[in-house]
Amino acid sequence: MRRRDFITLLGGMAAAWPPSAHTQQSTKRLIGVLSNPSGDSFEAVFPAFHRGLSESGYVEGQNVAIQYRFADGQVERLPALAADLVNRNVAVLVTFTNPTALAAKLATTTIPIVFIIGGDPVKLGLVGSLNRPAGNITGITFFSTQMEAKRLGLLHELIPHAKLIAVLINPSQPAAAAQADEVAAAARALGLSVSVVYARSQGELDNAFAACVQMSADGLVVTADALFFNRQKEIVTLAARHAIPAIYESRDFVLAGGLASYGSSIADALHQAGIYTGKILGGAKVTDLPVVQTTKFEFVINLKTAKALGIDVPPMLSARADDVIE
Repeated sequence: MRRRDFITLLGGMAAAWPPSAHTQQSTKRLIGVLSNPSGDSFEAVFPAFHRGLSESGYVEGQNVAIQYRFADGQVERLPALAADLVNRNVAVLVTFTNPTALAAKLATTTIPIVFIIGGDPVKLGLVGSLNRPAGNITGITFFSTQMEAKRLGLLHELIPHAKLIAVLINPSQPAAAAQADEVAAAARALGLSVSVVYARSQGELDNAFAACVQMSADGLVVTADALFFNRQKEIVTLAARHAIPAIYESRDFVLAGGLASYGSSIADALHQAGIYTGKILGGAKVTDLPVVQTTKFEFVINLKTAKALGIDVPPMLSARADDVIE
């Protein structure tokens, strides 16, 4: 069932509930979820959050209710969406991606916040220390925005004769400058030239790929970003259309037909966030919950896409992959 159909069904059910059911619903603890990626992109991995939540004794529809807000990659909407959830007196505010965490921190200094981010929370100004987060915020980081060098290295192994690699970055991403610096340093070590192309909206993606073609880029690193995560199919289609070998942040891109991906398991991060949310609902203090750094990483290769691009994947590289799609 698609998310829109699901929400419509819930609305119809709520209208049909008797007054006693509405009263029961209102007594449940309320969790607010703020996501920059769209609901359609989020729904494949969000069950992991529910699993972690249930391990702490909380189940949506039984003893907790969840209010979802999706920015659909439009960062400018986040402050208003965060304020809306705060005004609904949520017991815990859960955020997904760097910009949502920053928006939530500005929206409240009292409601506990559990973030799921791909950057360094200390550098982003979310917490002063990983071990002892102060105030009302803690969470999970999978450091996806700090793995661009690793992705570049793996792409170089897939296309060893490459000389020029393009790097797709969203300049609105808080970690954009750090991503560009990391890739540039890694490229120098590998003897590669890199050129950054930017896209801050869906409409700019076509121009970014046109720039890759114009510069005759041998490959492309698609950096970790909510906009790109939302536009998986579109980006993979553009890469295929222009025959550009590309590496991405998560297996979702590879399942959509992308060449390869390397990154932390987003599902594992969401599972940890569910556990932390349940602990806070149970009375744990945010200051007693250190920031969790996920340690589960995945390297995925799509051999069908490699063949279409004329790439012979080295057997040793395939052996190192966590998953190989035939």
